[in-house]
Amino acid sequence: MNASVSDAVQRVFNFSAGPAVLPLPVLEQIQRDMLALPGVGSSILEISHRSPTFIDIANDAKARITSLLNVPETHEILFLQGGSRLQFSMIPMNLLLEGKPADYVLTGSWGKNAKKEAVKEGKVQVAWDGADCSYNRLPKQSELKLDPNASFVHLTSNETIEGVQFLHEIEAGDVPVVVDCSSDIFCRPLPVERYGLIYACAQKNAGPAGVTMVIIRKDLLQRGDAELPGYLLYRNHAEADSMWNTPPTFAIYVMGLVAKWLQEEIGGLAKMESLNREKSSLLYDVIDNNSDFYVGHADADSRSLMNVTFRLPSADIEKKFFAAAEELNLTNLKGHRSVGGVRASVYNAMPLAGVRALADFMQQFADDNK
Repeated sequence: MNASVSDAVQRVFNFSAGPAVLPLPVLEQIQRDMLALPGVGSSILEISHRSPTFIDIANDAKARITSLLNVPETHEILFLQGGSRLQFSMIPMNLLLEGKPADYVLTGSWGKNAKKEAVKEGKVQVAWDGADCSYNRLPKQSELKLDPNASFVHLTSNETIEGVQFLHEIEAGDVPVVVDCSSDIFCRPLPVERYGLIYACAQKNAGPAGVTMVIIRKDLLQRGDAELPGYLLYRNHAEADSMWNTPPTFAIYVMGLVAKWLQEEIGGLAKMESLNREKSSLLYDVIDNNSDFYVGHADADSRSLMNVTFRLPSADIEKKFFAAAEELNLTNLKGHRSVGGVRASVYNAMPLAGVRALADFMQQFADDNK
């Protein structure tokens, strides 16, 4: 018997850190349109990126994202490829100025990865490094050693591996702030006007793997050297409306559907943030109420809304935890291979029912294994 995607019984609660859960209504829309877009007669996978149909799809996605994030006219939205890994290089290639180093705030694994690539392109300064505290907290503003003459300051808004998240903006004066929002874009309202560049690979909170969104302040487009390889120059993509090369058409289409879901079914990013706080609190409450059994990684004031990270008393108990969770269709809960433990990724599309099921399981498991 063929099972419909709408048959929720056939779907697990997927707590994967990425590629991650997508909204069920979005998956159902994709299923309906996969063979042929209405009125087109061809699949989104088959149509030309130059066709009026796809141009309308791309423009609609951009318009919805502009509305959701209240993107000002001072900024340009680009749809690129290569993931955040490519952005780790493109950003310093385009934004570093002669004699002006970049400041990097290191709050976890992805910030360190970004800095590792940036040093290949020019001088980088570390404005703060949480290594001494095992990246379990964020810096206070007073702890940031920011250079007022820096080319830019870079930070990672949400560290998926360590489970720490900036839910506020840092003060950097006139220095452009660059932020990697790959794992928490659309999780809350974001004051785009306060950032020089925002980037996000889609496969965690905004769509499928394949597209990376860059929101860049238009004046910064002029910094890139025309001698850079063509794909690596932001200006080329801006001037070609993200069609300097063939864009990731399917991923852009799905990102547009996710934006539509956030607008029409969730009711905007303020409501999404409220729901995300409710979901993550369910898990953090279990951890806090069972502190003799569950040990959270992040300090309470630095906890992520997206990735809840914690440990159990022993590796054997963790193994038992994962096996018992799988039996209840609570999947992909293992922490990153570099740190171990448990990681529950509760991105926008994770339904409240899934988080409640996990919280109930965690409480019962603690009761049975203390």
